[in-house]
Amino acid sequence: MIAGLIVLSFIAGLIGSLFGLGGGIIIVPVLTILYDMDAKAAMAVSLVAIVAISTTSASSLVRDNVSNVRVGLRLEVGSAAGAVIGAVIALHLQSWVLVICFAAVLMYSSFYMFLRPEKVVPPGRERTEDDFFYRDTKTGEDVAYTVNNYATGTLGFVAAGITSAMSGVGGGTIKIPVMNAHMHMPMKAATATSSYVIGITAFSGAAVYFLNGVLDPYIQTAAIVVIGAFAGAMIGLRLLRRINASSMRRYFSVLLLFIASVMLMSAGGII
Repeated sequence: MIAGLIVLSFIAGLIGSLFGLGGGIIIVPVLTILYDMDAKAAMAVSLVAIVAISTTSASSLVRDNVSNVRVGLRLEVGSAAGAVIGAVIALHLQSWVLVICFAAVLMYSSFYMFLRPEKVVPPGRERTEDDFFYRDTKTGEDVAYTVNNYATGTLGFVAAGITSAMSGVGGGTIKIPVMNAHMHMPMKAATATSSYVIGITAFSGAAVYFLNGVLDPYIQTAAIVVIGAFAGAMIGLRLLRRINASSMRRYFSVLLLFIASVMLMSAGGII
């Protein structure tokens, strides 16, 4: 069982770093369905693992100038506050309610990303002083972009923080659509920035669970998950440098919809 948990958390870490989600979309279903863990405990363990995955991802992505640190920290203030609020609310809810919240967040993000086109700076446009840019390691070109809608983007991050603590997914499922489709950041920059900031969100939520004793019986489980997720995140970072950005968007949407369907069937007793 320990070996199986390490393998599954490795996959979670790989997917989490690749898509900027933190791995919670894999860890929570694995712990609740395969290991029959209570939803609150599974979400708390997931948040701990996300801190480790985010730390691994951030060190490389910030060095490569793909993560937008300035924008991420500006928005993360709202997300961290939302995570504390969400964790406090989650402590007073039934586990099945949290499972439905988890599935709803994933389904919303899946359809939003699939239906809304990616918005980037048009090719050939002259760069302005307000632009950010990153070097696309796949094409070798600089990608310039302008970030818009900071006020409403911050509100989106508050919602991401609340849902993060109530679902154990780190908030990337909302942060990435907010940054990409609403604030007009390219997919790779949004994903990398999400990888950088979700650790802060996850830590805020995990701290509330820890202080209320939710994690106490599962410290060893959390340590095992962290080991596997850390290793997976390292591999995911290597793949991120080679994957096509437009393909990432499609894979992201399909993956979220699949996991949401599994969780809803689990909550309904179908599986």
